[in-house]
Amino acid sequence: MSKTTVTIWNEFIHEQKDEKVKKVYPDGIHRKIAQMLGDKYNYQFATQDMPEHGLTQDVLAKTDVLIWWAHVGHAKVEDAIVDRVQQRVLEGMGLILLHSAHYSKIFKRLMGTGCGLRWREANEKERLWTVEPFHPIAKGIPQYFELPNEEMYGERFDIPDPDKVVFISWFEGGEVFRSGVTYTRGMGKVFYFRPGHETHPTFHNPTVIKVIENAIDWAKYEGATDVMKAAPNIKVPLETIRSVEPK
Repeated sequence: MSKTTVTIWNEFIHEQKDEKVKKVYPDGIHRKIAQMLGDKYNYQFATQDMPEHGLTQDVLAKTDVLIWWAHVGHAKVEDAIVDRVQQRVLEGMGLILLHSAHYSKIFKRLMGTGCGLRWREANEKERLWTVEPFHPIAKGIPQYFELPNEEMYGERFDIPDPDKVVFISWFEGGEVFRSGVTYTRGMGKVFYFRPGHETHPTFHNPTVIKVIENAIDWAKYEGATDVMKAAPNIKVPLETIRSVEPK
């Protein structure tokens, strides 16, 4: 069986401009995620400053699951590339959006809402509760796990009702947040996962990486069902059609 091809897209802006972030992720968030995931997958890397943001037709055609981390460059992503990614999701490519990617063009496009939320930077503890323990993304994840320092995201989160809410976060300041949610768009599976502020070593955390690994395995396209493969123009009916002249 061939390995799943995972493309990790990262703005790669903070790591080049902010020494604090560079210290945590010297080679970029994208490469740290791949390093932590290990050799289970084939990897492609794409960043915002690359031609076509690194998301060429060829790259996306080879991608089983696309991981997207973004924060300050949302508006600079070309609409033509968003169109291209959306089409691949509808065709079956999996999409995993991390942390501030809730505000990315592609997530807002797929959700059809503003995707806004409340937030605070106070380096506070985040406790993530596994509220859908039998979901494949929760496989091997404890009842809850904690991150000692994170940026707070709080409700209300302006998203449509998810297919499943897998994780809910509680923060030291008292807020709660739907921090792990799934959707289906066309034939593609979409997972948004909240943790991952750039100044904290969140993607060094094995449990966070295990969630991402589970999400990759869940989101990988397994092929369309016969119903989805059916041509939209059905020329041969299942039953005999009896034409009746109108009175």
